[in-house]
Amino acid sequence: MTITPTLKKIERKSLVSPKGFTATGIHCGIKHKKKDLAVVISDVPASVAGVFTTNAIQAAPLKVTKDVVYNTKKMQAILVNSGNANACTGKQGHLDALAMQQLAADQFDIPANLIGVASTGVIGEPLPMAPIIHGVSKLKANDELTGALDFAQAIMTTDTVMKSTSYATTIDGKEIVIAGVAKGSGMIEPNMATMLGFITTDAAIESEDLQAALSSVTEKTFNSITVDGDTSTNDMVLVLANGLAGNDTLTPAHPEWSTFVDALEMVSQDLAKLIAKDGEGATKLIEVNVTGAVSDEEARKIAKTVVGSPLVKTAVFGCDANWGRIIAAVGYSGTQINPDTITIKLGDILVVEDSEPVKFSEDQAMNYLKQHEISISVDLHHGSGEGRAWGCDLTYDYVQINASYRS
Repeated sequence: MTITPTLKKIERKSLVSPKGFTATGIHCGIKHKKKDLAVVISDVPASVAGVFTTNAIQAAPLKVTKDVVYNTKKMQAILVNSGNANACTGKQGHLDALAMQQLAADQFDIPANLIGVASTGVIGEPLPMAPIIHGVSKLKANDELTGALDFAQAIMTTDTVMKSTSYATTIDGKEIVIAGVAKGSGMIEPNMATMLGFITTDAAIESEDLQAALSSVTEKTFNSITVDGDTSTNDMVLVLANGLAGNDTLTPAHPEWSTFVDALEMVSQDLAKLIAKDGEGATKLIEVNVTGAVSDEEARKIAKTVVGSPLVKTAVFGCDANWGRIIAAVGYSGTQINPDTITIKLGDILVVEDSEPVKFSEDQAMNYLKQHEISISVDLHHGSGEGRAWGCDLTYDYVQINASYRS
């Protein structure tokens, strides 16, 4: 993408960087010690957009939140718990999700139909409402960096690092800030989306156009990552836009529409890459860039197939320049290719040209694959389509983490 010249990354990245947002996170008792309950609040009802998992099994909080996004079309607060997914919990699970919504409404004096709820953690166990009821009464959101950091920590499960980013740009002479925070480490095969992501902005934009903007960047960002090929039951990305920056209302006809979309894409891309990099047990971020495909959509499909291949992921973990696994993944991606015109590079190291092996230094390739960020380039020479995807290596620790997740 071409970056808008006015787009600048904010170093003190924070969910509350945009005007009119507060947040916090606390330990309420769902987990043994770590923070597990969080809230982000807009000073005023905000336009809202959302993208959600395509898993046919969908958790109760996701259904409640989709109702707010699609029917109320405004949102002022999001209440999140970690440690329990409230998924596959039947009628009681749905009542508990509605109860979370009402608890936040009473605590923050906001109509219940303006509150989204989200849960993440173990599937199939009843949501422990007693600690949540007590915890919500203790939530006191603030606009300080500490509040945003507490929020980011409270939504984590097997994540090893907090994931947040912020950008500022100028629209109609007003500073516009877009910030985001996410959790996600395993069960990441978003279509959309196996993670929790929350994005705030003070831009003025109606929900319908905000949804169009989010949908336009989702395929290139959140839907272009994979950790393990599993699609979750719960997860979502929500964007709140409260309009407090004071710009003219953004629409696709606005002369600076692309400025806003670029900023939203950069926030989404940062969060997507952070999730891929923090895959359970991962030691390396893998980026696959595909060119020469028949379309951008097919290029992204090929890139995601390559980065999602267990054999490619284990080869990267083992620092093995086994390009055969890469070209095989291209072949079974289900896309239109010419099998005789494929070029593959590991970083700057050419390993395949016109689908035939090229002599290269195995030692040089092994040293490259020891780095923490690996780039694989595939040129199909079959069209003008371009795309990329992100993932991580597959390690011994991934198996250990997921073999003992509930214990």
